[in-house]
Amino acid sequence: MLTTVRRTRRKPVDKTLLTIMVMLLMLGLLTLFSATYYKAQDGGNPFAEVEKQLFGVAVGAAAMAVTARVPYAFWGQKRVVLAGVALSLALLALVAVPGIGTSVNGSRRWLTLGPLSFQPGELAKYATVLFMAMTLTARGKKIQRLWKGILPVLAVPGAMFLLILEQPNLSTAGTIIIVSVLMVMLAGAKWRHMAFLGVSGLALGAYYAWSADYRRARLLSFTDPFAKMSDEGYQLSQSLIAFGSGGLFGMGLGQGRQKYAYLPYPESDFIFAVVGEDFGLAGCLAVILLFVAFLLAGMRVALKCEDRFGCLLAAGIIGMISVQAFINMGVVVGVLPTTGLPLPFFSAGGTSLSITMAAVGIVLNVSRSNTGNLW
Repeated sequence: MLTTVRRTRRKPVDKTLLTIMVMLLMLGLLTLFSATYYKAQDGGNPFAEVEKQLFGVAVGAAAMAVTARVPYAFWGQKRVVLAGVALSLALLALVAVPGIGTSVNGSRRWLTLGPLSFQPGELAKYATVLFMAMTLTARGKKIQRLWKGILPVLAVPGAMFLLILEQPNLSTAGTIIIVSVLMVMLAGAKWRHMAFLGVSGLALGAYYAWSADYRRARLLSFTDPFAKMSDEGYQLSQSLIAFGSGGLFGMGLGQGRQKYAYLPYPESDFIFAVVGEDFGLAGCLAVILLFVAFLLAGMRVALKCEDRFGCLLAAGIIGMISVQAFINMGVVVGVLPTTGLPLPFFSAGGTSLSITMAAVGIVLNVSRSNTGNLW
């Protein structure tokens, strides 16, 4: 007698979101090569940065393969969330210790472990998303109350904000607060409470930006960067020159000139300017549209999820990546004050890329549980 064993097939992940992420990664690697290959003129390896990034992609792909299979409910367990928050806070505290945290250009944001260095702020971003998703799910309709509902939930994001602000890294700290508030809004908070938080946040941000001379100078420089081209406006001026040189269709892959000792950090914070110079307005619009498509595909996954925690978790992760991307691009084109925030999937940084891909894997796992059609 033969016994037939039926295997339950695992539901497929959202292929749209996965495809868009792969396209962003491919464009990112191409742009990173264009931004860094010139280093071979000094006898270096023209593919050095790309090889490092490919290693990050490989690690990220392996991590994403795991997180896409682990049931997303695992990330909502209290012990997992608290462990992530505690680890993030401890690492952020270590960064502030002289001799432990690595300082670059006056900012102490990195920890170095052997050949690897990473920013604990990257881990803190997604630990905050886990905390917010778990806490907002548990609070339910209490989130419609300001003092006993919303403000206690924002205690952990506030602690992350203050520790990261000490590095100083206003852009990452601000991104954590922005996404946390957006998650509160998605959880059902009242509009008047959201307006109060928005006004309070803008007031606090304005005070912080104006309270130190160098921050005030940076804030004012983005309004007319060419007037302060020899000082605070130098980065943005060179970035705008790159966009102007690119024109409509760009100078061609690798043909841009700004990366040759003119544009600071062409491989990281200002890599979008390399897109503008090499591929022109058409290339920039393609990248922007891909990030918009990534946001829409991710939010579709979140809204189709019938589980409140899964919805908030997916929305928080996608929101974190998208907010960071649009802030970076806004800075590089001069719409926002200059900050040191990398462009997801493009900027050099294997550890950051691996963490981001692992987070996307969690969203892909959420998509496995979705049924029906939203759009």
